[in-house]
Amino acid sequence: MLKIDQINEIHRLAGGEHWSVRRIASQLHLAARTVKKYLQAPVPSPVHRPRPSKLDPFQPLVAELLEQDPHAPGVVILQRLRAAGYAGGHTILDGYLHRVRPSRSTPRAFVRMEPGPGERFEIDWGHFDALDYQGDKRKLYAFCLIEAHSRMLYVEFTHSQSFETFVRCHQHAFQALGGVARECWFDNLLTAVAEHDGRLVRFQPRFLAFAREYDFYPRACNPGAGWEKGKVEKGGVAYLRSNFWPLRSFTDLADVNRQVRQWLDEVANVLSFATGPSDCEINDIRARMRIRSAITLPLCSTFSGSGSEPPFAFFVRAKT
Repeated sequence: MLKIDQINEIHRLAGGEHWSVRRIASQLHLAARTVKKYLQAPVPSPVHRPRPSKLDPFQPLVAELLEQDPHAPGVVILQRLRAAGYAGGHTILDGYLHRVRPSRSTPRAFVRMEPGPGERFEIDWGHFDALDYQGDKRKLYAFCLIEAHSRMLYVEFTHSQSFETFVRCHQHAFQALGGVARECWFDNLLTAVAEHDGRLVRFQPRFLAFAREYDFYPRACNPGAGWEKGKVEKGGVAYLRSNFWPLRSFTDLADVNRQVRQWLDEVANVLSFATGPSDCEINDIRARMRIRSAITLPLCSTFSGSGSEPPFAFFVRAKT
């Protein structure tokens, strides 16, 4: 086998000086066959000799575990191997799992949807631990409604997710935001959706009566498709959980709602007049929102409007 300097010299003379094979062989005192071989394959492919691994005796056990659960975490598999006597590290195991684990499906792509002003409300519940009333703990839920164009947010904490509470929270949100969007999007809440079979959705009769009174079109996301109302998932519940909830203490439900109203006014719904919509866009919002007044529903408190269009404008938040 020739040295690397000899191989480089063969290629320099052939490519740079355009010497013939015979002349190169004579100059370097090599056989013409050798020169031809190194011109065709300048560097022989290295021979990889498999090295024994501490994981080799445990590969059948790894295959058995992956057969039980193809997506089992490497940490869990390492625990099982340790119990069986494996003395190697996690790096060897991680590399092996990367080679043999069945590949996951390609991540799904989504098209970002931006509804127009007043076109869409997205609604969701979030569970926020519990409040302690002198040893009596009661679960705490957050009703979140977001206007999908401006990202204006309404939040109300409750101890119940009953139908009456659900509707009352809607009424409070409509009153706080000054109107009702053309569509309201939900996941498959039992208080709203009675049955979801493919694309066929059957809403609860009482909820449909509520939607007719307030003149909005209810829409239910497909099961397991939370991205269809991603604005309230991330900009509502997740934002509330990460920005409002940490490092706070509460005495009772009224205190929670007082603090969240302050947070909405001072943080979440801070208006940026520099980046806010134009007067034409504000007028478009007013035109699209259905302002309802003096409507009374069974089991619900009265929504008292002014009978005329109240001052109403959405602005896009500076943060996204």
